[in-house]
Amino acid sequence: MKTIWVLTLVVLAGCGIETAGTAATEAAAKKQEAEQAQATMTKVQRDLDAANQQMAQRTAQAAEATR
Repeated sequence: MKTIWVLTLVVLAGCGIETAGTAATEAAAKKQEAEQAQATMTKVQRDLDAANQQMAQRTAQAAEATR
């Protein structure tokens, strides 16, 4: 009877280890996804800033040309 309990505990412990490994893998994937999203957001912000600066320069040039 003890053997069955020990075998059951070993099998259940194995499932727990697999679940923990899967959770760690998923957490690493989510971390990488978040880092990529942050990098994309930073790039988009830089592009928007550059576009706004270019628009301001063109507005200033147009204002200067009409004087």
